[in-house]
Amino acid sequence: MIPVTEFKQFTDQQPAFRVLKPWWDVFTEYICVSMLMIGVFGCTLQVTQDKIICLPSHVSDPSRGEIDCQQFKDRSQNASASVRSLSPLPSPSSAPPHPGAGPQEGPREMSGLKNNLDIQQYSFINQVCYEQALHWYAKYFPYLVVIHTLIFMICSSFWFKFPGTSSKLEHFISILGKCFDSPWTTRAISEVSGEAQEDQNGWEKMKDLATLSKSRLNVSNVDASPAGDDTASLVHSPSVRSIPDKMVADKPNVSLMDKKEGEQTKALFEKVKKFRLHVEEGDILYTMYVRQTVLKVFKFVLIIVYNAALVPNIHIIVPCTLAVEDMTGYDSFCCNHTKAHLFSKLAICYICFVGVYGMVCLYTLYWLFYRPLKEYSFEYVRQETGINDIPDVKNDFAFMLHLIDQYDSLYSKRFAVFLSEVSESKLRQLNLNHEWTVDKLREKLQKNSQNRLEMHLFMLSGLPDTVFEVTEVESLKLELLNDVTIPPMVSQLACLEELTLLNCPVRLQLPALTYLRNHLKVLRIKFDDMRQVPLWMYTLRSLEELHLVGPLTQDLSRNVSLDTLKELRNLKILTLAKSNLSKVPQSVVDLAGHLHRLCIYNDGTKLLTLNNLKKLFNLAQLELVHCDLQRIPHAVFSLTNLQELDLKENHLTSIEEILSFQHCRRLTCLKLWHNSIASIPEHIKKLKSLERLYLSRNRIETLPPQLFLCTRLRHLDLSHNHIRSIPPEVGVLQNLQYFSASGNSLDSLPDELFFCKKLRTLKLGQNNLTALSPKVGNLTQLTKLDLKGNHLEVLPLEISDCSSLRLSGLLVEDNLFDLLPTEIQQQLKDE
Repeated sequence: MIPVTEFKQFTDQQPAFRVLKPWWDVFTEYICVSMLMIGVFGCTLQVTQDKIICLPSHVSDPSRGEIDCQQFKDRSQNASASVRSLSPLPSPSSAPPHPGAGPQEGPREMSGLKNNLDIQQYSFINQVCYEQALHWYAKYFPYLVVIHTLIFMICSSFWFKFPGTSSKLEHFISILGKCFDSPWTTRAISEVSGEAQEDQNGWEKMKDLATLSKSRLNVSNVDASPAGDDTASLVHSPSVRSIPDKMVADKPNVSLMDKKEGEQTKALFEKVKKFRLHVEEGDILYTMYVRQTVLKVFKFVLIIVYNAALVPNIHIIVPCTLAVEDMTGYDSFCCNHTKAHLFSKLAICYICFVGVYGMVCLYTLYWLFYRPLKEYSFEYVRQETGINDIPDVKNDFAFMLHLIDQYDSLYSKRFAVFLSEVSESKLRQLNLNHEWTVDKLREKLQKNSQNRLEMHLFMLSGLPDTVFEVTEVESLKLELLNDVTIPPMVSQLACLEELTLLNCPVRLQLPALTYLRNHLKVLRIKFDDMRQVPLWMYTLRSLEELHLVGPLTQDLSRNVSLDTLKELRNLKILTLAKSNLSKVPQSVVDLAGHLHRLCIYNDGTKLLTLNNLKKLFNLAQLELVHCDLQRIPHAVFSLTNLQELDLKENHLTSIEEILSFQHCRRLTCLKLWHNSIASIPEHIKKLKSLERLYLSRNRIETLPPQLFLCTRLRHLDLSHNHIRSIPPEVGVLQNLQYFSASGNSLDSLPDELFFCKKLRTLKLGQNNLTALSPKVGNLTQLTKLDLKGNHLEVLPLEISDCSSLRLSGLLVEDNLFDLLPTEIQQQLKDE
């Protein structure tokens, strides 16, 4: 006997797979078990009991095969009084008809032979009649039931075993279980549920302030921006608190996760992302499930048809004709199929089970074809949990979630938490807060070039909330941070005046925007795409300095417009670096009333139209760097308040128009370095107010004496030119403190140079000097002297009279220093 437990392997998948079995699969499994029991029961009876019992018929039909056992039965009942007729075996005195006797007409009575082999001969007759006379369906019915049931079971579980689908299913079940049991799931849902009511109460105020902010932005093309959602100035999400009248968000009451749990949950988010990308690419799971269901329906139809046709062939009494008259004296037998009655009942029961099974399969097909199973919407989860950014999924991912819903929709709800970017950002925030404690952040504080206490955060996954507990920070520098949203807690940074964003898109919650609008003084933004410039920048009415470093183009109408710069009414310094502007934007002119400094650093694009510069009447500093200028723009000469002009890295070859600078009576600094200027015009003497002049890295060969009539010069840089000599008129510059002639072709220096007794820095390196005048000792205030790269043989002893000069400020070859007397060396070494 075969125990039913032996067939357990056909239906025993991993217990975790039960979540992928909808009710109809579970129901059909039970039906399969019932059908299998029918088949096994029938097979057991076939093996353990007699299959058929045959009795001889005393009437022989000449046609053989036309024996009517019912007639035999009737005759037996009519002759019940006769002992002979009741005997199944022939009498000893009976004799068979002579073998040579000719055929008789019609049925004849058989009397049988005695051969002392009664048991053997009827065992033989039973077996032969079972094989020849019994219909094949009556013989193999239980085996057919077992085979069909096994096929049903294989069809139901094939996709759990097929390599192309089992790996995805196992991976999905593994991730699903971890998501369901993760402590982050409960935490995220609890936090969102607790915040939903607060968000509802604050939403009306949010809308009022947002409307006010949009009216101030006055940007008509924001909606057309492809990245408008990413750079939007206001952030409102049910999973993020942004209540205007609550400047600092309350901390949730949910217990904190430890660092290990946080890292495990972070890894789980990554697994879900990668699994989603992998599974959504195809629909092999859906296709395999459809195919196995179609196969089961086809099998159901086949079984119903042929069973309904063949069940009537199960008979209790079966006639059998055998050519064994010479051995037994009979050639006709009536056989009793002992299990026919039971088999016929089992067959009817089996057909009923198959019918139910088929109806369930047909319902499954209806479910597969008439529902959009390749798309799954989390709308009900979004409404129930309040996490509005949970994305809908498709293909096999959607199909598996539909199956999960048939088991328990709670699985999908908890799994959806790991599809939410807001949920992931919250986890990332939690891990950041664990990693970056207040003490660790304070270690990163240092003074920047503006003497502000700065905190520089580089390549973090977000902005730690603990930053807002370091209340003494004055400058916050964020570089290459991902998905940063500044919360209302920024109001705790009472000293914050400067914000630097280096390739770091930042969004502001409305209370944070309200605070920064009134407190932020300096904003520096570096970007790779104009669309990354945040819109909230244009509402910072207290902003005094704005530095934009990125590919600003002239066609601003297709990107974020700069027209709203006019709202920055306190802006004094504007820097547009690494831009591709061909003209000064009109929006800059709107700042004319209060703009003091304008810096345009082009990326090689020629700045063609500069007429707008004339309108910047309050401009004190102007920098036009790398703008492919070949002449000094005439518009500059109209800037009567101009104090500093920088035309670095252009293509200036002549500066004859420098005479027009005499109208710029406040001009004190002129930077014409890194150009191709070949000569200095004599009328440079007209620039009486000039104090600093930068002419380094040009092609100047001679210096006009008139240059040194600019008697207010304190800083003169003539380095890296082709100058061969310095006119003695240099001694007129009694206010000169910095003089550089390095990288020229000087072979001597005029003694008048050393009459400039206020010189602090003298750079004469990389020339052809062979001697240094002893009059260098007149420069008592000299702190830095560069003589390296010349042909000097010795330093004058009078260098000791330079009382402010120390070894750290003396740049000469070591051998020249070693030739100095020991006392002079010691004097230079003393600090």
